[in-house]
Amino acid sequence: MFTGIVQGLCEVVKVEPQANLSCLYIDLGELAKDLALGASVAINGTCLTVTGIHDHPTVSGGTVVGFDIIKESLALTNLGAVVSGDRVNIERSLKFGDEIGGHIVSGHIATTLVLDHLETSSNERVLWFACEPQWLKYLNYKGFVALDGASLTISSIDRGAGLFSVSLIPETVARTTLGTREAGALVNLEIEAQTQTIVETVERLLGDEQWREALCSRA
Repeated sequence: MFTGIVQGLCEVVKVEPQANLSCLYIDLGELAKDLALGASVAINGTCLTVTGIHDHPTVSGGTVVGFDIIKESLALTNLGAVVSGDRVNIERSLKFGDEIGGHIVSGHIATTLVLDHLETSSNERVLWFACEPQWLKYLNYKGFVALDGASLTISSIDRGAGLFSVSLIPETVARTTLGTREAGALVNLEIEAQTQTIVETVERLLGDEQWREALCSRA
């Protein structure tokens, strides 16, 4: 589990395609401290498992960490487009006693969204995303959303146009991939789990004729 508070913007050292997966090697710097094989790390919001920890004298911390990305993750996330030299959002997994500054994030990406357009002004960057109805139904004004693993609050929503926006403060601009994304970029989306559960439960009950009849009989 994660909190959606990005801890580092780290450089991809190498991408190595293999049969049915891609191996990603990242310079985690200080975030590699005490990291063990099998640990979970969120990369652009995608929960991946540490598969290798390698000495690498040319990187900042002397260590490169390897991750395997399976076909499903390559298809559902923007990690399939990552190349050497790119920087990605990193968050180590949540520990008991850690402060939860964002919201509970699982690292399970629902889909990617296209950055439709952006607005910039003094100390603010507003990103507008195109979102299909099947995902937009889980999003609400002032609700939580995780974009490239960053916990954010939805600042506006236009269901008719299929758009929603998030407003970034300078700290988020400086510390995450969202500070450099431009129109047309793909960004990973994770839906807030409790909202998704509530919406799907209500939809399932409303689709049950017996339940609807029982509800109407009590009215």
